[in-house]
Amino acid sequence: MYTGKLVFSQVLDFMPLHTFRRCVARYQGDYKVKKFTCLDQYLCMAFAQITYRESLRDIEICLRAQEQKLYHMGVRGKVSRSTIADANEQRNWKIYADLAYALIHTARILYSDEPFAFELEQTAYALDATTIDLCLSMFPWANFRKNKGAVKLHTLLDLRCSIPTFIHISDGKLHEVNTLDIVPYETGSFYVMDRGYLDYSRLYTLSQALAFFLIRAKSNLQCRRIYSHPVDRSTGLIYDQTIMLTGFYQSKDYPEKLRRVKYHDAETDLTLVFLTNNFNLPAITVAELYRSRWQVELFFKWIKQHLRIKSFYGTSENAVKTQIWIAISVYVIVAILKKQLRLPYSLYSILQILSVSVFERTPLYQLFTRTNYKAENPMSCNQLNLFDETTGH
Repeated sequence: MYTGKLVFSQVLDFMPLHTFRRCVARYQGDYKVKKFTCLDQYLCMAFAQITYRESLRDIEICLRAQEQKLYHMGVRGKVSRSTIADANEQRNWKIYADLAYALIHTARILYSDEPFAFELEQTAYALDATTIDLCLSMFPWANFRKNKGAVKLHTLLDLRCSIPTFIHISDGKLHEVNTLDIVPYETGSFYVMDRGYLDYSRLYTLSQALAFFLIRAKSNLQCRRIYSHPVDRSTGLIYDQTIMLTGFYQSKDYPEKLRRVKYHDAETDLTLVFLTNNFNLPAITVAELYRSRWQVELFFKWIKQHLRIKSFYGTSENAVKTQIWIAISVYVIVAILKKQLRLPYSLYSILQILSVSVFERTPLYQLFTRTNYKAENPMSCNQLNLFDETTGH
């Protein structure tokens, strides 16, 4: 009989403990803390994410029911609702943000060899935001509308591996276009955005950073055609043009040439116009690259369905950000686990198996190899399957 580590502890082994301790020390998270440390807080919150706990009372009841196993989970402090709530209120959320970024760096290296939908030497990112509705009376800091509160999750997603590389959590009032002021740009990379991010002065700044953008054009675009490139209309392309902006403010904000590509998508019967500062990609690749932006929408939908980020264990800004960052770190840990163990399952399936096995002592690889899992997708049609081997993501 195997008497080794609990499944929960084996999963958390994919989180480098020395990195976590550096993050805690950076923000003095355990300063004057004697009993319930930042590690205890993280383990309890990670347990809540993996096992789908809905409230602090839920976490307390489940962990106290397995009190004899808490030491083997790594929890040294006494678990109670008030202790976890105080930790979420007081411990700096940046501890868990830094931990998530460290895990993201590891995951991106592991997934760097993932096949892309089409050949593209450069790294491609999708920039988008999703809104998480909150009750304004309970979350008065989360301004959105007159009688409604919300937070926005602004995300830069690596399209090759579906790993978020940049996340900014704001109140609901921050417009998406302002995110362009804080996104870190990489030279030579592509940034794919919807037209909500269309701001020519900010796009010109991105271009000056020697990065490429791809964005939907608005219907009121004022421009002058300089040259038309030949296109194969059988692919859905309508035109591929080099243009200059002619609007008074637009031409001042972006004084250089742009490329305009018009494409008709036969599947959706939509005609789309794209703007980009890259003149080397084939026009059909431009259209395909924008189509891949849909992965960020799938990412948002997936984390809302399968992580605890729609109902919160605390009402302060620090508690909300702490919970979201810990949820993101758990998502990345499971992605790392999947890659390092070379599991053929989707993240959804891995989380489902872990959720009912956290207190077992089965070795992780044996836990998944013994599972009678069929190749067919067992999920309902409205559930998303990131990192499915059949899709290459």
